[in-house]
Amino acid sequence: MSLEEYKRKRRFEATPEPPPKLERRSRHRFVVQRHRATRLHYDFRLEMEGVLKSWAVPKGPSLDPADKRLAMQVEDHPVSYFDFEGTIPEGNYGAGTVMVWDVGTWEPLSPEPVKGKFVPGTDAEAAAMLKKGDFKIRLHGKRLNGDFALIHIRSRRPGSKGTEWLLIKKQDDAVIPGYDIEKYDTSALSGRTMAQIGGDQKSAKWESSRPASRGKVKAPWLAEAIAKAEKKKKLNPKGNSSKIGAGVTARANASTSEDARAYNSQRRSTTATNGRKTSSKAILAVDSLDGAARKAMPGAIYPMLATSVEKPFDDPEWLFEIKWDGYRGVSFITDGKVRLVSRNQNDLTAQYRELLDLPKFVNAKTAILDGEVVALDDEGRASFSLMQQRTGIRSGGRRVGARIDVPVIYYVFDLLYLNGYDLRRVTLEQRKKVLAGIITTSNIVRYSDHFSEGMKLFEAAKQKGLEGILAKKRASCYEERRTREWLKIKITKTLDCVIGGYTLPEGSRQYFGSLVLGLYDQKGRLIHVGQAGTGFDHKTLAAVWQSLKKIESKQNPFHGEVDALRKAHWIKPELVAEIKFSEWTHETPEGGQKLRAPVFLGLREDKDPKECTFEQ
Repeated sequence: MSLEEYKRKRRFEATPEPPPKLERRSRHRFVVQRHRATRLHYDFRLEMEGVLKSWAVPKGPSLDPADKRLAMQVEDHPVSYFDFEGTIPEGNYGAGTVMVWDVGTWEPLSPEPVKGKFVPGTDAEAAAMLKKGDFKIRLHGKRLNGDFALIHIRSRRPGSKGTEWLLIKKQDDAVIPGYDIEKYDTSALSGRTMAQIGGDQKSAKWESSRPASRGKVKAPWLAEAIAKAEKKKKLNPKGNSSKIGAGVTARANASTSEDARAYNSQRRSTTATNGRKTSSKAILAVDSLDGAARKAMPGAIYPMLATSVEKPFDDPEWLFEIKWDGYRGVSFITDGKVRLVSRNQNDLTAQYRELLDLPKFVNAKTAILDGEVVALDDEGRASFSLMQQRTGIRSGGRRVGARIDVPVIYYVFDLLYLNGYDLRRVTLEQRKKVLAGIITTSNIVRYSDHFSEGMKLFEAAKQKGLEGILAKKRASCYEERRTREWLKIKITKTLDCVIGGYTLPEGSRQYFGSLVLGLYDQKGRLIHVGQAGTGFDHKTLAAVWQSLKKIESKQNPFHGEVDALRKAHWIKPELVAEIKFSEWTHETPEGGQKLRAPVFLGLREDKDPKECTFEQ
């Protein structure tokens, strides 16, 4: 199969699913997506040969070898589908709610056992096994672990297309007799249920969610009308806006950009509209822009996404912005009301109720803004760990109640529609010029300014401890896909940490699960700062394990409790690991500050553990 079949079945202007793109390399990941379409089923996907090889599993995978699950092979999906979670609108192929049920990595198993046990194989063996129809794999996931077999079978049913396979769990340490998949009903990424993702409270049982005689949608325009009608039912937030707490005092400065001054100087008059001011000059200015089109306001926008690159640069054809570390949000403003939608088309309006006042600070009757919802720390830096506390999501899959006392702010960086004009074919530089002129800075909204020198901005962001920067072509139009017209350049943080222990492996992983890390405080006490369970291959796992075994200890080297997700085993604090991480989390009731997303880079034999202090 190829991505042509995936492309043929979809209208990408009407579905949030990513467009087809063949990747140059595969990272051996797997994903299981729970999909409530005509029937609830699970989509099992393996990253392989630049695509996601895909099977629809009606009853879902099982960790019980007695369960031989039917798996219908379907069209290859693009790798960008890996983290797709949201709702496919009515009238589209596969319409319904999609949840990421499990994620992880996989490895092929050699078809020839060694001493009766399966051992890791090669990509060439994987391709041959898939073609043969006897495909053995090992999964390392959050929920699925151990060895599995995908067996191609010959169906006797009339009209069979030969796409029937069986997904079978092999006997190993990860087996769970009587495995019940219904016990795991939340997303492996966001912690949400199907009902929360879909914005409703429909049953998640394995049964038809639509009448069997629904029939086919006759024409594209009718499909779009159905989709809009469905969205209109869901988008009716109620309740009063809550006030932002006064605890956060340091905020990013209001914009003083040349764009704002130039645009504001062009205003000639304002007229009252529904208790707000709307610039008549704004309409005239937009009308004169190349690419502006008089159109009805779009009902959905799928955000333009940036491609990752490693190094910053300077180029007069590009402008540069701060990369805000939060949740992407497109806001639709109509007659004093706002609807905030995520990149996966989930309604965020009720989740961030302080942003209901957004129309008061936008000088427009109708507008579509693109931006980032962020939580700022006391120094005005966007903190993803604070955003997690606001939403109630913790790393490691734990979910707790949302902290509504953590305020959010909306950084707006693009304008896609204004007072009857579609601006997506207008250049970015012109869109930002108009945007700067209609935004009034407040405690809930800021204009995200831009700069001409990427190297200097990158260094400034690095010194301030920010996530990174974005580079955008000044002449770029707004494309609702990932593109190289926009680039993201992340800042990598590293730290040397003391290894004070390790956790046992899960599933088929060997040697150990993660390293328990610490830093010394001013009193010389070793303080727990997190666990690193990624960054290892089989070779480094074995090598590090040899070092750990030599210095095992019954004594806990840490001061205070260690809140590891699994039981820790201690070692003498004699080893130092270089760790890459994204940021420090903020203190929570569960414990002190921790490293967010720590990744093992290697052992530092040249470092004394006593040098690993918070002062680094």
